[in-house]
Amino acid sequence: MSTPPQLSLSRRDVLKLGAGSATSMVIPTVVAEAQGNTAGARAPVTAEVTFEVNGKPRTLQVDTRVTLLDALREHLQLTGTKKGCDHGQCGACTVLVDGRRINACLTLAVMHPGAKITTIEGLGAPDRLHPMQAAFVKHDGYQCGYCTPGQICSAVAVLQEVRDNIPSHVTDDLAARATLTADEIRERMSGNICRCGAYSNIVEAIEDVGGTRA
Repeated sequence: MSTPPQLSLSRRDVLKLGAGSATSMVIPTVVAEAQGNTAGARAPVTAEVTFEVNGKPRTLQVDTRVTLLDALREHLQLTGTKKGCDHGQCGACTVLVDGRRINACLTLAVMHPGAKITTIEGLGAPDRLHPMQAAFVKHDGYQCGYCTPGQICSAVAVLQEVRDNIPSHVTDDLAARATLTADEIRERMSGNICRCGAYSNIVEAIEDVGGTRA
C-alpha cells in the first residue's frame, strides 16, 4: 500500500525534525542551569589597598582581580598610562613602582600596598616637563603619542638602571660598569613597542638626557 502524499518524508526532513526535537528538550535545561548559576554566584571579593601615587597617598577599595593599570585608569582617572595589548607585550602601560619599571597590566593593585607609584602624570606637567619629556619633544620621539607615556617611564628607568650598574643581555663585560651605549638603550627599551617606528628618535632622546649624545 502506498504512503499518502501528505505523510511522505525525505531523509533530510527526518533529520531536521530530530534536530528540532533535541533542541527543544535541551534549551529549557540550559536556561534553568544558567539561572541557577546566576542565583548562586558569589559577590566579588574586594580589599582595601593604600599606596602613594605621584607623591599623594591614595586608598582604594577594589576587586582583588583589578590590575594596577585599571586601578590607575578607572579608579584614579590617571589615563596617561595607556592600555595597549593588555598582555604585557607592548609596554604602553609601563609605570614606575618603587623606582622600578613594570607593566601595570600584568600586576594586581592589591599586590602593591605601601608602594610608591609614578605615572607619566607624576613625572612632569606641561609647564614643568621632566627632562626626558622635553627630550622626546626635542627629538620628535613621540609620533602619534599613544605609546609615549610608557616609553618615557621606561626611558627614565633605563637611565637609573645604568647608574645602578645593572647589566643587560648585551652587556659585554659584567665586571665593568654599565655604560649608556646605543645598543644598551635598544636592548633595555625593547619591551616598549612604537608602532609609528620612532625608535631612532627615542634613542637620541635617551642619549641626550643621559649625556652621551655628541
